[in-house]
Amino acid sequence: MHWKFIAAIVIFGCAPGWADVTALTGATIIDGNGGSPISDGVLVITDQKITAIGPRNSVKIPEGARRIDISGKYVVPGLMDANVHLVPWPSWSYIEFLARYENNFEGIALEAAQVALKHGFTTIFDSMGPLRPLMHVRDRIAKGEVEGSRMFVAGDIVGFRAVFTTPEAMKSASKAFQARINNLFEAGGGPELGWMTPEQVKEAMRKYVAQGADFVKYGANGDGPPVNSEVGQEAVLRFSPAQQKAMVEAVHEAGKIIQTHQMSAEGLRIVLEAGVDMAQHCAITGPSRIPDSTIQLMLDKKFYCGTQWAQGGDEDEARGERGRKYWGSDKANGADDADYDIENEIRLVKAGVPELVSTDAGLVDPDVKKDGGFGTGAAAEIGEAEFLCMAVMHKRGMTNMAILQGATKNIAAAYHKLDEIGTLEPGKFADLIVVDANPLDDIQNLRKISLVMKEGKTVDGSKLPRAPILTSPEAMKPGPVRMK
Repeated sequence: MHWKFIAAIVIFGCAPGWADVTALTGATIIDGNGGSPISDGVLVITDQKITAIGPRNSVKIPEGARRIDISGKYVVPGLMDANVHLVPWPSWSYIEFLARYENNFEGIALEAAQVALKHGFTTIFDSMGPLRPLMHVRDRIAKGEVEGSRMFVAGDIVGFRAVFTTPEAMKSASKAFQARINNLFEAGGGPELGWMTPEQVKEAMRKYVAQGADFVKYGANGDGPPVNSEVGQEAVLRFSPAQQKAMVEAVHEAGKIIQTHQMSAEGLRIVLEAGVDMAQHCAITGPSRIPDSTIQLMLDKKFYCGTQWAQGGDEDEARGERGRKYWGSDKANGADDADYDIENEIRLVKAGVPELVSTDAGLVDPDVKKDGGFGTGAAAEIGEAEFLCMAVMHKRGMTNMAILQGATKNIAAAYHKLDEIGTLEPGKFADLIVVDANPLDDIQNLRKISLVMKEGKTVDGSKLPRAPILTSPEAMKPGPVRMK
């Protein structure tokens, strides 16, 4: 990134009492709506909002505006990630991470939000983590007290035991510590909801949303091999269809959206029928192929998919089916070696189901990274995972324009934020990035950032993150005693 270029822009300002007007000139503008790019374009920003956009000969630049010539470059909307974990999973499944940072989850979240902004992600949606610390960081960023990507937060996945879930984990810490951590993450939305009547679940969800969550995510069924009654259980439903409908009603009555974590084709069908707005990892359904009828239901309901794209090997990618022989049939559902992830992804793309850049990314604790071998695909860190995700989206048959929209317009639409962000249009926030090469030729050109703007303000990425913790030299290469 050309931070010297950015620093030169930051030093200019306007006289007190004057509107801050900036005109970006000469670049090719890709507004995110899917139409033809604007050559030799002009984009005018007044304070935080875009006030004019178009070809140079059709846009009048206000007198006294600060002009930035970016000829030869490309302007696109600020990027987004539909599914991050700023207090990083799986780091918080490790007892030493929790003990070290119990009182500094806010610092961890802010660091990740600043790394995201540095890489051009002006808006992020955190769908799993401790609600109150995340809301506090969200609010500080919104007030301008600190820099960072614009944040919308859900808190933890409703219905899940947050952290201490196995007998081994529960033996590793005192009951008091376990209670503090679980309560911080669950915030009244833990596994106890599974025992409630639909009416009780609805009331519990009303109370949960009232704490300040921007949206809600609940666990429709498990996501791993059976461990005990509170974790794993694979395809087993955590909530009945009636309980799920009650959750949806409560959240919609509060004027917010609701999404799900589900890991089976049947679980996906049930959440669709419950009226859920969107889902994460739609294509990951284990040994159960998504039926054509469920894909049609997605299209009918204008359902959005946050797909965590499977990273197949060369042979798997070439065959598009993980090397299995189940292409085009659900007769093998339940077989031990059946895996429909890649096939599901390709079918969803071909059908035209709106797809999102959605990664599960955060900043992984360096010790956890060494222990778990993280670093590729959805397990990569924020600011890198998104671009790896885009590479797989291209392999699945998406055009570069569709991928760009999957990182901008589609996410804003899925979260009902398209009136403010997601495309470059008058009246919307001036969230944008300027890149050196055309992303419609190669989506990886989005990495070649010359300039990041959020709400009309230039971001100096060379100074981010401001207070490194997980990315600090001490954390990366600790001495005899690691203090961070």
